[in-house]
Amino acid sequence: MRAARLIRMALLIQSNPGLTAVALARELEVSERTVIRDAQALQEAGLPVRSERGRVGGYFLAPGYRTRLTTLHPSEAETLFLSGLPTALRDLGLADAAVTARLKLAATLLPSVREAAESSSRRFHLDAPAWFREPSTPELLPDLARAVWTDRAVELAYARPGRDGSPPATVTRVVEPYGLVLKAGTWYVVARARTPEPAEAWRTYRVDRVTALAPAPGGEEPFVRDTAFDLAAHWRDRSAAFARALLRATVTLRLTERGLRRLPDVVDGAAVEEALASASAPDPAGRVTLDLPAESEDVAFDQLSRLGADAEVLAPAALRARFRERAVALAALYRDGSGDGEGQR
Repeated sequence: MRAARLIRMALLIQSNPGLTAVALARELEVSERTVIRDAQALQEAGLPVRSERGRVGGYFLAPGYRTRLTTLHPSEAETLFLSGLPTALRDLGLADAAVTARLKLAATLLPSVREAAESSSRRFHLDAPAWFREPSTPELLPDLARAVWTDRAVELAYARPGRDGSPPATVTRVVEPYGLVLKAGTWYVVARARTPEPAEAWRTYRVDRVTALAPAPGGEEPFVRDTAFDLAAHWRDRSAAFARALLRATVTLRLTERGLRRLPDVVDGAAVEEALASASAPDPAGRVTLDLPAESEDVAFDQLSRLGADAEVLAPAALRARFRERAVALAALYRDGSGDGEGQR
């Protein structure tokens, strides 16, 4: 523990000459007395650390001296490219490595970091969590992360959700884990299943549904990674396909110019794209008619209610009737404008 702190202290002094004992104590989360003792220990170890008093005083290294502690370990360099999302680093067990890596990078930037960037981007794509939601941290996530880093095949047990209220069914798969994705606070592992059907080889598993994890039989050696695989592109394509698969209903709408402009604010992007492709030419009042894909009539009712009078549902008839009932109720509620509840009597 102390050795790591001494390394951090030496790097801090090299990167920021003139740091005071107070500043070093704050950075290292120790007392000023500990900083003084550590500075003496560095001097005894042969590092030319010197302290200067006065208004511009602080700790310095001898002019022209640079430590040899700035060579990044590959794991430290790789974590630099995940450092924009501290919760992800913590969940993956990489937070300590990231702190040391940033200090080393501040002291010197080596060409080898470029290789680490490429390695990291092939293995991890972070789709940041939604606001006001803390990401879950599945118990087996660090083990899966190690398998991803080292290209080791694993055997996992997975609780597959049941259908129509039936309980989950546990299945066992041998997979080559290619990458981890954090989507809206939920971790997923993208893996290539060892199956004779190549078209079905790529699978995505929710990490919190992985109930057991072990090295694959005969998996002592790393698997051969497909260098053409692009994790970010794969996730993008699969996400878009999943979003389209949810759209099982169609709503015919007439929208004002403002309603058309606001449609992307209330409806998923995949649905908007398909709807705009079906849009008619504007009528004399500037309104367009289009077919909007939706998950269900209930979802469409909630979404389109936000557009108010800028959206008129033409079909299906049952959904149009729901909007008519809503309009009648609102008219009754607000008809006298007094705000004293008179319209509800």
